Amino acid sequence: MDFGRYIQVLAALSLTVLAAPAFASDNPAMDSDVMRINNAWAHIRYQVKDRNAQYNQLAALEGQALQVVQKYPGKAEPLLWEGIVVSEEAARASTFKQLGLATRARDILAKAYAINPRVADGGAAMSLGVLYYKVPGWPIGFGSTAKARTYFQRALLQDPKGLDNNYFYGDFLAQEGDKASARQYLQRALQAPTNPDRPVWDSGRRAEVRALLAKLG
Repeated sequence: MDFGRYIQVLAALSLTVLAAPAFASDNPAMDSDVMRINNAWAHIRYQVKDRNAQYNQLAALEGQALQVVQKYPGKAEPLLWEGIVVSEEAARASTFKQLGLATRARDILAKAYAINPRVADGGAAMSLGVLYYKVPGWPIGFGSTAKARTYFQRALLQDPKGLDNNYFYGDFLAQEGDKASARQYLQRALQAPTNPDRPVWDSGRRAEVRALLAKLG
């Protein structure tokens, strides 16, 4: 194995920042618990600046997310957010922990997707798409451009105007070298309605969209 290449490619995981809409289900108590995880994730992602502090807080949040999963067995929404937290944890972990955490996140998100492919208007599909294009492919990891594209397209079918779905597909297209199409999806992301219930995530994600558009020129 080319160890230098292993480290270089895994560094891409530092960009793996997942999110998914927290639309209401038929269980208000579960929605409240999921939103608590959602808001804590957004705080750590966008307001905590120190990487080590982020990692430590995410590790603690993972435990809280697992408690919510156990409280609502068989429900896709808590699994989705546990997977998102573990994915973010992977992005902040040391190089040699990243792939293991990313693999665990993939497996959790796959469970959510299997329970309900439509959960959070394509949130599980979108999150799986991000992992598949950020993680290196065989023989190092499980990454797959083809799987990433498929999951993104499924997510966009569920929520074609969503901020996250369009942002991450735009980022994917940019990395694939299709800058023109990437700009189109990024512009769609900025046209998404603002979400007053998730202000930290909404403003933080839009800043990321604008930064990527500026980079593309």
